[in-house]
Amino acid sequence: MDYTKEVSNKLNELLEKNYDAEKGYKTAAENVKNTRLKSFFEERAKERYDFGHELKSEISNFGEKPDKGTSVKGDIHRSWMNLKATFSSDKEEAILEEAIRGEKAAVEEYNEVLEDEKLPPSTKNLLMKQRNMITAALNKVKTLELEA
Repeated sequence: MDYTKEVSNKLNELLEKNYDAEKGYKTAAENVKNTRLKSFFEERAKERYDFGHELKSEISNFGEKPDKGTSVKGDIHRSWMNLKATFSSDKEEAILEEAIRGEKAAVEEYNEVLEDEKLPPSTKNLLMKQRNMITAALNKVKTLELEA
């Protein structure tokens, strides 16, 4: 496998995870009544949508095709989030806990890809920017959970 294909495969995996996160945040926004939480989740969904477009551009720059769609694992996570929210007495806290879990996993996934020392500078800069924004969102969702 040539390096271009290897890089695009890693970016496609992150792209898929961002599709999952976008849909997860949309689901979360639909399942909360608190307007502040709804707004926060809608902003995160938009942010992940934007991340997806940035990753698609980077993949295209390598002459590869971006993947489309979400992962089965992400679909299962959203189903679990819906089920948990439906039966939870504290629906918003349950959703916040799932958001925290998802953001922690995203930071780890970005860190794994960023460990590759051969990443092109444009890719590394893009991934570091996105990871830092995810970390900021993680910190914000932790704060929201404490306030809930």
